[in-house]
Amino acid sequence: MPEFINLQTTLEDGIFTITINRESKLNALNLATLQELDEAVNQVYHNNEIKGCILTGAGTKAFVAGADISEIARQDRASAQKMAEEGQRIFQSLENCPKPIIAAINGFALGGGCELAMACHLRVATTSAKFGQPEVNLGLIPGYGGTQRLTRLIGRSRALEYMMTGDIITADQAHGFGLVNHLSDSPDAMMNRCRELLHKIFSKAPIAIGHVIESVNAVSDSSQDGYQLEAENFGHCCATDDFKEGTSAFLEKRSPKFQGK
Repeated sequence: MPEFINLQTTLEDGIFTITINRESKLNALNLATLQELDEAVNQVYHNNEIKGCILTGAGTKAFVAGADISEIARQDRASAQKMAEEGQRIFQSLENCPKPIIAAINGFALGGGCELAMACHLRVATTSAKFGQPEVNLGLIPGYGGTQRLTRLIGRSRALEYMMTGDIITADQAHGFGLVNHLSDSPDAMMNRCRELLHKIFSKAPIAIGHVIESVNAVSDSSQDGYQLEAENFGHCCATDDFKEGTSAFLEKRSPKFQGK
């Protein structure tokens, strides 16, 4: 695996943990960190030892407090659009990964950090976590997919309110809105919950998991007929060895042993 400057990575029991390691900058996403994140996610796609991923931030204050404002401040119209498009591409790669990716959120997930968390498939947070898209305070809007994903996750009216006011969303509110799947009392409990969720998912058929992700993502892709894609993926699953194993195990009243084939 490549060595990173702004990320720390570990692989244990099939779980690839990516830690954004810019604690002194509250793990802000500069361009170099985004490029490294792109490389790390590429590893999730292509390394067969990796079954799933936890994405988190170093330290106790922030998951990711936002994008690096000093870099954004230097952009003109054309370069800013290019920056947003590159960030969107990287976050879409996260969202479209056929292996489960869980955001473990302790502290602030603001701006680009909230956008990054929303690009993951599931979110587990501590009760002290805080979310928001406060870009209007800088004369900006979210640029890495936040206007789209926040609207899908919490609804149009709430998303408009929080993006227009720049107000912070507490962990309890995030959980109630459906922005967060699970809350934990401590960072250790948060990481343990992420591992429990991944190991539960690992016990299921990997091909089916990938098709669930692909089919659900089609809900927000106007270029795809989600129902047609679902039917095609259903048919694909029925042609796999895992389907034969799953149905046999059910009829024989035993636990299935999926091979991802």
